[in-house]
Amino acid sequence: MTANDVADDEVRYEIGEGVATITLNRPDAMNSLTTSMKSALLAAVERARDDASVRAVLLTGQGRGFCAGQDLREHAEHLESGRGLDDTVRRHYNPIVRTLTTMDKPVVAAVNGVAAGAGAALAFACDFRVASVKAKFAMAFTGIGLAPDSGASWTLQRLVGPARARELLLLGDAVDAGRALELGLVTRVVPAGEVLTVARELAVRLAQGPTRAYAATRRALDYAATHSLSEALDLEAELQDECAATADHAAATKAFLNKERPRFDGR
Repeated sequence: MTANDVADDEVRYEIGEGVATITLNRPDAMNSLTTSMKSALLAAVERARDDASVRAVLLTGQGRGFCAGQDLREHAEHLESGRGLDDTVRRHYNPIVRTLTTMDKPVVAAVNGVAAGAGAALAFACDFRVASVKAKFAMAFTGIGLAPDSGASWTLQRLVGPARARELLLLGDAVDAGRALELGLVTRVVPAGEVLTVARELAVRLAQGPTRAYAATRRALDYAATHSLSEALDLEAELQDECAATADHAAATKAFLNKERPRFDGR
């Protein structure tokens, strides 16, 4: 088996109904991330970003865990050999999170179990998080003497506010699915056997929707979070002009006037 075959098996990629499903597939290790797996995950999210036939993305994990974060066995070997972090934050985690958060299509996470450290951060980088009742989130960075990475310092406080984010990141205590819903970490909590089905239904719905408008909405929200109202208004006007020129807008307006259900083609 070649390195590529191993990577392909560790991160599975499937397309159906306009949805690219990316599955982390190291269930015996709670889908913890090795170097090869991180490279494969980056390739998968970039593939989904660049494929015009993909209109939504679904990220999930195989088995009992969503993703336990960095594979600490491999990390310990790197420490012992003097390689340290091996620049993995810049080479792997940062580009993965940038791609998830900036691609022009919505991303849904189906959190089937434990999401810890970088694994939790990957879920937070998605637009929606459908969680199993068995899911748990743990910002485990300080527990091993590290600072947050994979965008956790940015995404977490935007989900739960700066004070709660500080608590979660500094203490690193695990949060169960019910508490995660209360805090706003997840979109929905569903029975364990239904999480992938419900998440996929949401992804398919998004794939059938006005994806150009979704992309503009994501861009507007991210921009407004760090700019003034005046600057946000200017960008809204720019994005609205772009959306108004799309075939989807014209068709949806016509459908509304004819009291018909609109059909969106992403153009």
